[in-house]
Amino acid sequence: MITNKNISSAIKALRQALKDYPDPSVTLVGKQWQDPFHVLISCLLSLRTKDETTLPASKRLFALGHKPRDFLDLSEQKIAKTIYPVGFYRTKAAVIKGVCRDLVEKFKGQVPDDIDTLLTLKGVGRKTANLVLIEGFQKPAMCVDTHVHRISNRWGYIQTKNPTETEEALRKKLPKRFWIDYNALLVSWGQNVCKPVSPWCSKCPLKRMCGQVNVGTRR
Repeated sequence: MITNKNISSAIKALRQALKDYPDPSVTLVGKQWQDPFHVLISCLLSLRTKDETTLPASKRLFALGHKPRDFLDLSEQKIAKTIYPVGFYRTKAAVIKGVCRDLVEKFKGQVPDDIDTLLTLKGVGRKTANLVLIEGFQKPAMCVDTHVHRISNRWGYIQTKNPTETEEALRKKLPKRFWIDYNALLVSWGQNVCKPVSPWCSKCPLKRMCGQVNVGTRR
């Protein structure tokens, strides 16, 4: 069972094990452009879309512009065509256009750096807002997606029923020094090793400390 007595060892082991794995797409965008706006747009594209689709779509879109104002002159149809085949690409095109308009009209073209203000942008939820703070501003925040929720509970580190409860529990329990890395580590681990069905427990360095809660078939 992973607890606060061994969470530091668990995080250290994950960092070592993931050295040869690619970072999640939004993390890569943050590293390449080092700009909160690029991170925000990439986050919006990534929702319910695989990384191998998100990153190329982000690059195609950024070839058209790098600032919110650049996208105001583009039609939703142009944006949708550019980001296809991300999930819900037509809806996301409208969201992106609306977010860019709000950033220009309400925030002088700058992405806000606090979660409450980010959440005022239509289409931006807590997962996106937290990830923008982490990857765009390098601020400690608690971004919870399906991998973070599943693995944190699989470890036995927390016991929660949904991502909202998981964010609240991790904010209370996880030492803040791990917040910035936590999402990227668990997303990459969940994509490659600690899969939802039949996880690769046989090659997991956390096998002896993991609670393996609700793990059925494993490899």
